[in-house]
Amino acid sequence: MQPTFVLVHSPSVGPSTWRPVAEQLTAAGYQVRVPSLLHAGASAPPFWPHIVSAVHDDLQQVPAGSPVTLVAHSNAGLFLPLIRSGLDHPVTSSIFVDAALPARIGPTPVATPELLEFLSPMAVNGRLPRWTDWWDEADVAPMFSDPKVRETVIEEQPTLPLSYYEQHIPVPDGWDDHPCSYLLFGPPYDDLAAEARERGWRVAHLPGAHLHQIIDPAGTARHLIELATTA
Repeated sequence: MQPTFVLVHSPSVGPSTWRPVAEQLTAAGYQVRVPSLLHAGASAPPFWPHIVSAVHDDLQQVPAGSPVTLVAHSNAGLFLPLIRSGLDHPVTSSIFVDAALPARIGPTPVATPELLEFLSPMAVNGRLPRWTDWWDEADVAPMFSDPKVRETVIEEQPTLPLSYYEQHIPVPDGWDDHPCSYLLFGPPYDDLAAEARERGWRVAHLPGAHLHQIIDPAGTARHLIELATTA
């Protein structure tokens, strides 16, 4: 049975970052789910159970026992082990796309001390600006090629609490006992791709900025299919 692709967006952005790829995969004959994690940041810490529940609940639309391929972008990678352990569906493979990696031995901090030092002054009443508002226009503009897509992605972004980035994510033992792979877009995730390779995972490279999946959804979909089917 062909697995359903489950495209998990970073909680820092929204599901529209995966929809162009979902359309490409659907056109290629695959079943696809794009769970929304937008309400997870509105909850109280710890946040990870809400993320796991959001994916689990979305997959109630998929027949029980049907296999799935988990695909996580950016810091959604940190939640992938817990998502897998919380599903009722068998996971045939997991793909990290320009993503953070769970620690080899958990728990994993969502943010480094340097990132927290950068973020803390931005917080107002404990809540941060939208992710794209952290950066200069010169950093944001290359991630978008279509003004309408940019507007959708930016307007959809949540304003997460600083406590989201202060959390540590548990890592279940043995979560990676199935084929895992990594799709790299570019720096600074090249070091994480190198670590994935050290873990024995298959690594592919599709050069681009951090949201390259919305610029080249066809290329991204092709790589996901190849990584999933050769896992």
